[in-house]
Amino acid sequence: GCDSGFGKETAKKLDAMGFTVLATVLDLDGPGALELRACCSPRLRLLQLDLTKPADISRALEFTKSHTTSTGLWGLVNNAGHNNVVADVELSPVATFRSCMEVNFFGTLELTKGLLPLLRRSRGRIVSVGSPAGDMPYPCLAAYGTSKAAMALLMDTFSCELLPWGVKVSVIQPGCFRTESVLNVGQWEKRKQLLLASLPRELLQAYGEDYIEHLHGQFLHSLRLAMPDLSPVVDAIIDALLAAQPRRRYYPGRGLGLMYFIHYYLPEGLRRRFLQTFFINHCLPRALRPGQPSSTPPQDAALDPDPNPGSSPMAAQ
Repeated sequence: GCDSGFGKETAKKLDAMGFTVLATVLDLDGPGALELRACCSPRLRLLQLDLTKPADISRALEFTKSHTTSTGLWGLVNNAGHNNVVADVELSPVATFRSCMEVNFFGTLELTKGLLPLLRRSRGRIVSVGSPAGDMPYPCLAAYGTSKAAMALLMDTFSCELLPWGVKVSVIQPGCFRTESVLNVGQWEKRKQLLLASLPRELLQAYGEDYIEHLHGQFLHSLRLAMPDLSPVVDAIIDALLAAQPRRRYYPGRGLGLMYFIHYYLPEGLRRRFLQTFFINHCLPRALRPGQPSSTPPQDAALDPDPNPGSSPMAAQ
């Protein structure tokens, strides 16, 4: 995943340090690939790879094996990530969950498994870029977060199983940085319009178009906190590749320590309020607003969290 962001900057730095880098990109003629060709040494090799296409993965595996016959393969960096919706779970098409899993989990799984013989031989490293959204319930990022949670658990399993082989596994959990994909406002606007066009009429009436517009605006507003300097993430990836005793987890980014402290040690209400304050704070869906047909006053639900106190244990379950 070297078209942009962390992957591109890591490839450039490793090349400058004298390493042979095999960099995969979605588009060999895209701006990221052109930049890597222009500023890196001839040691850097580019290869087109779409993690959703088994043929591409097979070609990448053969390419890597042929280019590391004499030197061996020291490290694999799983950086490619995908997210194409910012919305409540009920509003997110199931297809978006599948597409996130295809890239962030299954693609990573297939590529890592394919390269394990080389990594076991070199007693090398596996470094995967995750997300705090895989550790805590960020509003409207369920599709992305669940795929990253699955990936992180997979890497923890690899870490245990590959210990006898001497292969070390690390996961990078970066905060919000100003990568090209994050700041592409036109792309997020297009995805919002596609979501609105695909919603069943009943859901659109229940939540309201203005509810989705509000989520979109809140998401774009939250990006004001994104950090422009990508070097903390790049440095974490390189440390995971080269340190004698790399960490299992790296948390580059401002404020992540506070976020994890709140998530693990404070009450649920405070955790939820913190994420809403710094990410997305929902407005009330249309059907729950006063004066709407069949609306349920939200204060009533808050006062009576169990509307059926006499229900049987089986029904409650």
